[in-house]
Amino acid sequence: MSSRTGKAAQDIFSPTRRTAKKENPAPAPQVPAESPESTSNPGQAETPQNGSKRGRGRPPVHDERWAKATVILLNRHIVFLDRLSSDIREKTGRAIKRAELIRALIEMLSESDIDLTSATSEADIKARLVEAVAS
Repeated sequence: MSSRTGKAAQDIFSPTRRTAKKENPAPAPQVPAESPESTSNPGQAETPQNGSKRGRGRPPVHDERWAKATVILLNRHIVFLDRLSSDIREKTGRAIKRAELIRALIEMLSESDIDLTSATSEADIKARLVEAVAS
């Protein structure tokens, strides 16, 4: 007699069996329309205002509107950010995420007087940034 572990393909791809329906299903909760002044983001849990226990999900970490963006980085960039994050944690005990490092660099650049508007390539941008930081 052979012993099998796991599921066979016919088990995995078989249709889901339906369970008996409830007699009186509960109505879906009504969600108020979001006002234009609202700063919450779709999918982001809000902190209750009455001091009650917070709901499920990650806590909100931003005080302003945000968007999720996908950026392609080279492996060496990821290694650099991870090592920097690790070094910061080793020295301070505080965990800094890659995204926090990237946002801080963008904030620093946006608040600086560095003019990159006439840059023509990534190499040109890097050269201008190196020059600005060195001076």
